Amino acid sequence: MLGLEKFDLGDIAMALQDQTDYEYFHLVDPRTGEMGFWTQDGGIDGRNPIDLDDVDLMVIEPLPSSVWYQDMADFAAGISDGRAGERLSRALHGKGAFRRFKNELHDRYPHLVPVWNAFSDNRANRRAVEWLADHSLVEEGAADRFAAEHPDPDLP
Repeated sequence: MLGLEKFDLGDIAMALQDQTDYEYFHLVDPRTGEMGFWTQDGGIDGRNPIDLDDVDLMVIEPLPSSVWYQDMADFAAGISDGRAGERLSRALHGKGAFRRFKNELHDRYPHLVPVWNAFSDNRANRRAVEWLADHSLVEEGAADRFAAEHPDPDLP
């Protein structure tokens, strides 16, 4: 097992959020913590197709979009500005919720954008650490300490 410092939590969090339907995967090397990228046509180096079963890298499967949706709902419910919270919550109804939420946030409440970024980044990093622990790449105790040291930030 490696220490948390060997992993780029931002990259792992991005891979866990990646909801695209293309034929590629984000990978992590369990021996070094280095990230990689695989495509069906270009393999890992972009030129030589290779089967994923032939490499000693772990595929990072994205988490369901409902996980990331819940972050937006929690943020909208947690801010003290009732009007902003209501408008952001309303933006979450129906298809296109992610786009509407971000548009509403950026267009009407730009002062909340840095707060949202800190909130969502913090949760994404905690999920990245959870993923690492769930896949036995870091010790459970390190993941627990990270979670305890990185609670949700206070919302205005």
